[in-house]
Amino acid sequence: MSTVIESAPNEQTFTSAASLWLVLMKAYRSMEAYIESTVSAMGIGLSDFMIMEALLHKGSMNMSQLGEKVLLANPSMTAAVDRLQKLGYVSRCSDATDRRVRTVDLTKEGRRVIRKIFAQHELDLEAVMADVCTNHRESVRTALKTIGLAAKARTGNV
Repeated sequence: MSTVIESAPNEQTFTSAASLWLVLMKAYRSMEAYIESTVSAMGIGLSDFMIMEALLHKGSMNMSQLGEKVLLANPSMTAAVDRLQKLGYVSRCSDATDRRVRTVDLTKEGRRVIRKIFAQHELDLEAVMADVCTNHRESVRTALKTIGLAAKARTGNV
């Protein structure tokens, strides 16, 4: 006969790393799908949004730097920047010292568009996280940063 040991109401239960990873992955996928749907409802794709957001908050960058910021491979970056340039949202220019390097920046219209979209994006994120109090947000942020840095260190991408 086996004995079931129940934990007391105030006693914390153990969460395995595998369980935490599963919750993290599912939360990420749900958030990504939500953000992709809200951004696309504003007339722009997720990768285009990420590029424009990076340029808005970090300033002009060359294609390689921009690709690293938004985690897009070179062919995807080129296609996205081509799309954004056709829409008049970004401009590209050659570097004065190295013509192989192309710098991307927001146009006046691109800056106007991404500011509007980003303002709504922030409201959408706040709506999703409305039930997460300030203290928990900071704890989650710190924990996720710790996890990310530990994983990065173990892959040699420091």
